[in-house]
Amino acid sequence: MSSHFIRSLRLAVVFCLALVLSADRLQAANLQNQPVKPPNIVVFLVDDMGVMDTSVPFLTDAAGKPKRYPLNDYYITPSMERLAKQGIRFNHFYAMSVCSPTRISIMSGQNAARHHATNWINPRKNNAGPQGPPDWNWEGLKKDDVTLPRLLAKGGYRTIHVGKGHFGADGFPGAEPLNIGFDVNIAGSSFGAPGSYYGMKKFGLGTRRSHHAVPHLEKYHDTDIFLTEALTLEANVTLAETIKTDQPFFLYMAHYAVHAPFDSDPRFAAHYQDSGKPAPAQAFATLIEGMDKSLGDILNQLNELGVAENTLIFFLGDNGSDAPLGHQHDVACAAPLRGKKGA
Repeated sequence: MSSHFIRSLRLAVVFCLALVLSADRLQAANLQNQPVKPPNIVVFLVDDMGVMDTSVPFLTDAAGKPKRYPLNDYYITPSMERLAKQGIRFNHFYAMSVCSPTRISIMSGQNAARHHATNWINPRKNNAGPQGPPDWNWEGLKKDDVTLPRLLAKGGYRTIHVGKGHFGADGFPGAEPLNIGFDVNIAGSSFGAPGSYYGMKKFGLGTRRSHHAVPHLEKYHDTDIFLTEALTLEANVTLAETIKTDQPFFLYMAHYAVHAPFDSDPRFAAHYQDSGKPAPAQAFATLIEGMDKSLGDILNQLNELGVAENTLIFFLGDNGSDAPLGHQHDVACAAPLRGKKGA
């Protein structure tokens, strides 16, 4: 059995459950002699979000029922609540411990132990370290790798990348999402954190973090827009354009939020100014709420375009919170998990 076939099979298994969940709708269409359209797919990926960083209670009591904690009442995520009510919520669903391994696993259908990107990829410097790992893949995804967007494109999908890439180092094919099967790339590059979330700061261009300046968003430079909002606007415009082609679409919506730097989103700052929490924690909460608004805006766009009923939506985080030792602290929380991002 060829390795190409095995990789393709793994990718197929990833979406097997989702396709089964859409079977009732497809069966109904067949009974009515209507043409069956392949489901659209949205993967909404959040960076560095902890299991407690939401108003949706993911933890359960001894009886298996959702149990609320104080942080669930601190964060404002109505769109996550909306999505959770409409779908299936996984309370025990684990990812890799840092950015690149999870993202490459989503694209390749392989565990990090197989694709060998077992650490976050430093875009400019090989960061394997003196103790390994063996056969460390710093280059990331390659042009000839079997990837989810490439397979979907062969099936007639328009494949759209918006936001964070982090699939490969500078100078290698994986640094550019177009090289791994996406038809559209908005803001994806080799790095894992934005230079700035502020349009007024050109998203990092011209600052000491220019090497992390978010690309492709020049029209928003020197404006009051926040990065999360700019990415959402671009995603929704691209969805509207795609619907006109009558193609099914795969939207990989990978926000830079809620990764550092903890820039406060001015749209939501007033919601937390009387919380008594320190400024970084308030700023982090605005990143959470801004991400949630983006989710709601995309859900609304799908409804307005008339495609929501035929769209599968996956909401997930890449590696969990950066909270030390899994304890609640002033910014994010991975409790009751004992580890943290990178553990």
